[in-house]
Amino acid sequence: MNASNKELKIAFVGGGNMAAALIAGLTGKLTAGANIHVVDPNADALARLAAQFGVTTAPAADAALAACDVVVLAVKPQSMRDVAAQLLPFLGGAARPLVLSIAAGIRGADLSRWLGGYGAVVRCMPNTPALIGLGITGMVASAGVAAAQKDAADAIMRAVGTTVWLDEETLIDPVTAVSGSGPAYVFYFIEALQEAAAELGLTPAQGKQLALATFVGAAQLAAQSDEPVALLRERVTSKGGTTYAALSSMESSGVKDAIKAAVKAAARRGKEMGDELGAAA
Repeated sequence: MNASNKELKIAFVGGGNMAAALIAGLTGKLTAGANIHVVDPNADALARLAAQFGVTTAPAADAALAACDVVVLAVKPQSMRDVAAQLLPFLGGAARPLVLSIAAGIRGADLSRWLGGYGAVVRCMPNTPALIGLGITGMVASAGVAAAQKDAADAIMRAVGTTVWLDEETLIDPVTAVSGSGPAYVFYFIEALQEAAAELGLTPAQGKQLALATFVGAAQLAAQSDEPVALLRERVTSKGGTTYAALSSMESSGVKDAIKAAVKAAARRGKEMGDELGAAA
């Protein structure tokens, strides 16, 4: 691992949207584009990344990986075992790069096993607001990760937002359920607000503007306040008023319990995915 993160050599296996977001956040800030190598069979994706960020590219795993400090695995979970087999010849040298996985459902122990017992693995769960630099990533390091490697992993994911380090990998499933899947819950609620606005006579454009501004403003208010969100909610809710009527309706419909049940269902599915994807030798 290089002494300065400014000189980090980083490889991305997979050049999709999340990889592109990370590269955009890293280039010129954490490291130069010339220090980033992208492996992807999609020639068009490689051409775009090379033109935009000055990265080097390859259609398949190659010797450049062995010279990197960090190898970021940004591929679909179902492809990870095959990708690990392709990486094996390039990870056994003296450099021993950190392997950072952003694939959902792939446990660190399984990835390490597929990489021949490789010990330097950090598992991450980012979310889609990373695409605009506002993501949050849950992270957990295996026992073989050095302090400098953990710092590098943290710096890489902070290029697209904030990070939360976990002491136990089992907590990645709750992180996936809350923040990994969470943007979809927010979009779902925004959809409902927009539909309600239209049914009450507002135009689609007005409904969208009102719903989005309300969500952004309320989220920022909660983020900037030291007070519990429950207290912020109570301050908007006058007994017998319009907000009280709305929240009473939600309570009688079991909205809060339904949301909690949905998040727990996502966490269970995350564990099931880990079981399924890691089952094969």
